Amino acid sequence: MAKYATQALRTVALVGHGAAGKTTLAEALLHKTGAIAAPGSVEKGTTVCDYDPLEKDYQHSLASSIVNFAHRDTHIHLIDTPGYPDFLGQSLNSLAAVETAVVVINAQMGIEMVTQGMMQWARERGLCRMIVVNKIDAENVNLPTLVASIQSAFGNECLPINLPADGGKRVVDCFFNPAGTSDFSSVAAAHQALVEQVVEVDEKLMELYLEQGEISPDQLHAPFEQALRDGHLVPICFTAGRSGTGVPELLDVFAKLMPNPTEGNPPVFYKGEGSKAVEIRAVPDPQKHVLAHVFKIVIDPFVGKLAAFRVFQGTVRRDSQLFIGDGRKPFKVGHLFTLQGANHVETDACVPGDIAAVTKVDAIELDAVLHDSHDEDNIHLKPMQYPVPMHALALELKRRGDEQRLSEVLHKLAAEDPCLRIEHRGNETVISGLGDLHMRYILDKMQKQYHIEVATKPPSIPYRETVTAKAEGHHRHKKQTGGAGQFGEVYLRIEPLARGAGFEFVDQVKGGTIPTQYLPAVEKGVRDVLNAGPVGGFPMQDVRVIVYDGKHHPVDSKEVAFVSAGRRAFLDAILKARPIILEPIVKIDIQAPEASVGDIAGDISSKRGQLSGTNASIAGMMSIAGRVPLSELTNYQSRLKSVTAGQGSYAIELSHYEPVPANVQQQLASQHKHVEEEA
Repeated sequence: MAKYATQALRTVALVGHGAAGKTTLAEALLHKTGAIAAPGSVEKGTTVCDYDPLEKDYQHSLASSIVNFAHRDTHIHLIDTPGYPDFLGQSLNSLAAVETAVVVINAQMGIEMVTQGMMQWARERGLCRMIVVNKIDAENVNLPTLVASIQSAFGNECLPINLPADGGKRVVDCFFNPAGTSDFSSVAAAHQALVEQVVEVDEKLMELYLEQGEISPDQLHAPFEQALRDGHLVPICFTAGRSGTGVPELLDVFAKLMPNPTEGNPPVFYKGEGSKAVEIRAVPDPQKHVLAHVFKIVIDPFVGKLAAFRVFQGTVRRDSQLFIGDGRKPFKVGHLFTLQGANHVETDACVPGDIAAVTKVDAIELDAVLHDSHDEDNIHLKPMQYPVPMHALALELKRRGDEQRLSEVLHKLAAEDPCLRIEHRGNETVISGLGDLHMRYILDKMQKQYHIEVATKPPSIPYRETVTAKAEGHHRHKKQTGGAGQFGEVYLRIEPLARGAGFEFVDQVKGGTIPTQYLPAVEKGVRDVLNAGPVGGFPMQDVRVIVYDGKHHPVDSKEVAFVSAGRRAFLDAILKARPIILEPIVKIDIQAPEASVGDIAGDISSKRGQLSGTNASIAGMMSIAGRVPLSELTNYQSRLKSVTAGQGSYAIELSHYEPVPANVQQQLASQHKHVEEEA
């Protein structure tokens, strides 16, 4: 049996910017509840959550970590998430597993970029939100100003539920306690503000409050949960994780006031695909069919694949038969674990609200839905929207013969990380991530965990070639040797197509001058040129090839002859059709502080880019849209960080191709000629 009923469970994720003290706060919570004998240290590499060797080297979280502990009559599943923007994928995954997002703010640094993003993402997912102002015992802290800035950025629904007292050495409750003293503001005023905010969601309770002037905390529980669900209330707590100040009070808030799985906003599951998909509302009932969602994958060199999941409906037991998405073949839950950092603790059963894990089920992937229904329709959640990986590196193996191992290792890394993209561009293997730190971590993991040595370089820009005029081409392939000869002759025309139209091969041969069986060979020769155009060696596009005449020989004509004739005739036509090199133009969306807009606009203009507009985003941030040649964005993330003091981010997507400037074409053509001469 499960150790706790669903109503006794709480699921929370500690999210927020790097260095806010989330891992240290998690240690304090574990220690206070007796889950560990003494709190560990990030600096010494002794914390429960930062257990990966690379996390100990880097001295900050690189992946989400799951722990659990008991307080009073409740059991709390807590996910500690990384705070640096390069590892947002791990943090966003965790939002799919919890009722409450606890946004931790560094009292010294105030509202930072990831803080803003997490508040927005949690709201969009319908999660209950709570703010913890941490490190209140640090120097040069102005808490009244910080609370005002929080309310300015995120709304007046952000209200203190406790306040610091005795110079930040303790905190005093403002919800259950209608009076008292604090370091700033007034406990009575904070209590009144909370009550008035909560009763607004219940008309009858509001009338009662207006009549009596006070409402008991017991009467406020249900409307309090509704206010959290509706985003009408975002409580603010104060802590100092290292000293333990505010930690017991935070635990009480979790136990008494945060929603259990029956009180939160459950995610919507879907059955079927596309327009035919129908909604399935998960009911946190342990007796119903199982619905669980996989939010984290770990490939452990000793354990194998570990899949962490949140149960939303039904009961998962050891020996349960479960299906994955639309899979028709069930798997058996051989071992069922709860997680305590690196430690796996076996359990018999998990009910709605529990977070657990299974191992050695290779078919499970990130974002999969586990269920016990025999229905073959795909059951899934709405996919999470992740930041687009922008920082790309091309990999070169240092040891020959490691090609297969490299492919396997990259597959494992991509299975764990939703923001790691792997592409094969021609002969290049390119990995893309969210920044320099993300890429350094991936490379370190490849070397230290998997012992793969690679060198890196900037990836090649995917230029293309096309033609700008109509032209004709002709080639006769004739080869006579001691035995049978080779003969094939091709006449063709080429003409440009609209940008983005691709390639067309048209057969207009009449009278059988080229027998039908040889036309595929002609097309093959043409397509050989498409793979590497004559100007810069780049793939060709937006061209129509019309084969209209030719000759064959009843004995000497062979496929190889027409492949060669088609290739040479196409090259002949291209060189007459004013060929040009095209470069990719990308749409760019930059998020940056309002004060940086002028510098960014000037920088984009210097990169042959054009801005198309700016819009206010959130909390003093602006969204800047434009179009820029992709070749001009090499190392742009570093440049953007410099211009915006680390607060800027950007995303790109392909817009279209257009001709490169004449000097760039000349440079690319000369480089290609030089390579051909060396070959």
